[in-house]
Amino acid sequence: MNIEGKTALIVGASRGIGRASAELFAKAGANVVISARNKTELMEAEFALNNIGGEVLALAADAAIEADVQALVDESIKRFGKIDYLVHAAGAGILKPFGELTGDDLDALLTANVKTAFNVLQIVLPKMAENKFGRVVAIPGILGKAPMMQASAYCAAKYALTGMIKCLAQEYKRFGIRFSLMHFGGVDSNFWDDITMKVQRDKMLSIGAAANAVFFAATQEGEGVMAEIVLMPENHQLV
Repeated sequence: MNIEGKTALIVGASRGIGRASAELFAKAGANVVISARNKTELMEAEFALNNIGGEVLALAADAAIEADVQALVDESIKRFGKIDYLVHAAGAGILKPFGELTGDDLDALLTANVKTAFNVLQIVLPKMAENKFGRVVAIPGILGKAPMMQASAYCAAKYALTGMIKCLAQEYKRFGIRFSLMHFGGVDSNFWDDITMKVQRDKMLSIGAAANAVFFAATQEGEGVMAEIVLMPENHQLV
């Protein structure tokens, strides 16, 4: 699909899958709005992406704050006229035995993974509905589909994200809006930097492989919808 001149909003774009996805949209000639909380990393990403193609606008925002999201969407539409693609790549993870989890841990996970998506979707979806076109990609990961030890609170948040997106797909399909869920297995990203659980990062998916799947799902046209993609490392296949 030719996406030159279309606009992609990437939330959680300062690093990882979000940044790599933004790069693919920019290379394809789209206008790209990148957003994250870390303004320094965001400005670095904007500088790098503006040398690739398309037009890139960086807007710092905390997606957990409704006013921040409203300002983000308003400025994006003021600059580019509309939002055609939304990639929600924001999120956070905590992996601990259940007995070591706290109420604050659960609140933090629900805020980072669910409330951020809720805020963004509530403001972006009506705009897409007005234009009768929209492509939304969310990344609950494999823990939004399958359980894992020491991930009870994280799975609770990611399953909630999955459920919300599946409901929205039913509500908004008559407006020409398509939704895709990315159920990635382990991705070798900064997510694992502070995780004490023993893992083999060299056997995980690359960030680039995950971003390619995001871009593929977002830009597919025709009568089919890439509703869910499960992409796993070869050594940890889930069928």
